[in-house]
Amino acid sequence: MNRKSVSNSRRHFLGQVGGLTTATIATGLLNVEGTAQDEAAQSFPNKREARANQAMQLRNQAAEAQRKLPFTPHQNNGDEDLYANRIACYSKALLHNDLGEVNLKAYESLLQALKTCKNDDYELIQLGGSVKLANPQAAMAFEMEGADPHHLSMPPPPSFNSAEQAGEMVELYWHAVTRDVHFSDYEENQFTTQAAVELSQLTAFRGPKNSGNVIPATLFRGNLPGDLVGPYLSQFLWLDIPYGAMTIQQRYNVPQAENDQMTFYEDWLNIQNGGPGISNYMDELPRYLRNGRDLAGWVHKDFSYQGFLNAALILLNWGQPALDPYNPYVGSATQGGFCTFGGPYILDLVSRVANAALKTAWYQKWHVHRRIRPEEYGGRIHNHLTKTTQYDLHPEVLNASVLEIVNNETETYLLPQAYPEGCPTHPAYPSGHAIIAGACATVLKAYFNENFVIPNPMIANADGTALEQYPVTGLRAGGEINKLASNIAFGRNIAGIHWRSDATEGLKLGEAVAIGILTDLKTTCHEKFRGFRLTKFDGATVVV
Repeated sequence: MNRKSVSNSRRHFLGQVGGLTTATIATGLLNVEGTAQDEAAQSFPNKREARANQAMQLRNQAAEAQRKLPFTPHQNNGDEDLYANRIACYSKALLHNDLGEVNLKAYESLLQALKTCKNDDYELIQLGGSVKLANPQAAMAFEMEGADPHHLSMPPPPSFNSAEQAGEMVELYWHAVTRDVHFSDYEENQFTTQAAVELSQLTAFRGPKNSGNVIPATLFRGNLPGDLVGPYLSQFLWLDIPYGAMTIQQRYNVPQAENDQMTFYEDWLNIQNGGPGISNYMDELPRYLRNGRDLAGWVHKDFSYQGFLNAALILLNWGQPALDPYNPYVGSATQGGFCTFGGPYILDLVSRVANAALKTAWYQKWHVHRRIRPEEYGGRIHNHLTKTTQYDLHPEVLNASVLEIVNNETETYLLPQAYPEGCPTHPAYPSGHAIIAGACATVLKAYFNENFVIPNPMIANADGTALEQYPVTGLRAGGEINKLASNIAFGRNIAGIHWRSDATEGLKLGEAVAIGILTDLKTTCHEKFRGFRLTKFDGATVVV
C-alpha cells in the first residue's frame, strides 16, 4: 500500500465510518422496548414459568438487537504491510536486534497466534526476555451485555511517516520536558510557552487551539466539552472522597521531580527485549496532584475504574440535586432508588462497563492495529538522527526544536519515560485507560445531572501540600466528568506511553461500549422510565 492511499483511506474512514461506533448504537438501539413482559404473561399462566420465559425473551431481544447493528470495517493504517521489517508496529517484549528492530521470526510467531487463536500457538510466541505479553487472548473474550467486543470499530491511527504522527510525537517530547511544571504555571513557564509555539507550527496537530493556535491555556488538554473550562485537572481528582465511614483526602504518593526513565540507549534496548525496569524514586510527602509527573504517577498505580468510582461517590454525597432529573425516583412521593437507580446501581454500572470496554480495546489492539508505542518510535528517531540507520520519518518530528532540548539533557533522542518499565506489553491503539474513561464517564453522565454546579471548587497549591479555593465558580458536573476522562486518558500520554489519538479515539470507543450496555439495561427496568439522557463527547444529546 502506498503512502497516499494510506492517508486517503484514513480520511475516508473518518468521514464515512467514524461516527458509526456511537451514532449507529444511539439511533439503532435506543428505541428497543421490553415488550416481552406482556407477551410472556399472556402465554404462561404459571408465574414462575412466565418469569423465566420473560427473562429469556429479554435476553434474546437484546442479543438480536445488537446482532442487527450494521458492521463497520476494521481498517488499520497499512504500516504492517508497508514496512516488511515491522519497524512501524508494536513489538515490545519480543526479541530485537541492536537497533531495536524486532526479530522477524519472533514477530511471525505473534501473528501466527493471533491468526489461529489456539492456546498452543500463544505459548509458542518467541519472547526476548522475562517480561510477558499482556493478555492477548482477552481479545477473543465475549461480552454478554451491549455490543460484542468485535462489533465496534474505530478509524485507523495515523501512519508511521505521517505529519499527524509526527505532531503527536512532538507533543510527547514536550510532555517529557514539562512534566514538573505546575499546571497553573503554564502561562509563565519558558518551556510550556515554547511548546505552544512549536505545536502551533505543525501542519497536522489535532490538539485544541485558540484562533488557530495552541496557547498555554489549551496546551496538552483534551478535545471534549468542558476540557478548556477551569483548571487543567478535574475537581474529581482533588475533592475529598466520602468512602463509607471515612473520608479520603486525595493526597497521593508521587514520583520525585526530574525522575525520568529510559534515557540511556542500553536501558531502552533491554526493555524492548522484555527486560525489567527499576523503581521510581518517590517523594517523601503525599501531595495533591499539581503537575504532569504527579498525574502520570497517579494513572500508573490506579485500578481500572478508580477515578470514576471516586467521582460517583463524590456526586452521590451531594444528594438529589446532583442526580439526573430524568431519574424515575426524583420527585417520587413514596420511593427512593436503591438496587435500581440508586447508589448500588451506579457503583455497579461504573465497574461493569470498565471491563467490557477493555475487551473491546484488546481486540482492536491485538487483532486490528498493533500500533507502535511512542517509546519504540523514539528509538527510531534516535537511531536516525545519530545516523546509525535511516528511517522513513516525517521531517516535522526530525526538525523539532524540542529534540535538542532532550538531547542536551540526556545525550540521546529517546523519549524520556515517566515509568521505569515504560509502556505495558500490549499495542498502543486504543489506550486502555482512555476506553475505560470514555465508558465510565458516559455512565456518570447518564446517571447524574450534567448541569449541577460543583460547590466550592478547589485547586492544588504550589507544592501540592494543600488545596486552595478556586476563584471562579460555575464548573458543571458534565464538564468536570468529561475533563476527568481526558485527564485519565492524557495522563498516560504525559507518561510517554500513549499517543494523542490513542486517547481521543479510545474515549469515543468507550462511549460506544457504554451506550450499548445502557441500551440493554434499559429494558430490564420495571420503573416508568423515559431513558438515560446524556450529552455525548461530540456535544450531541441522546436518550438511551
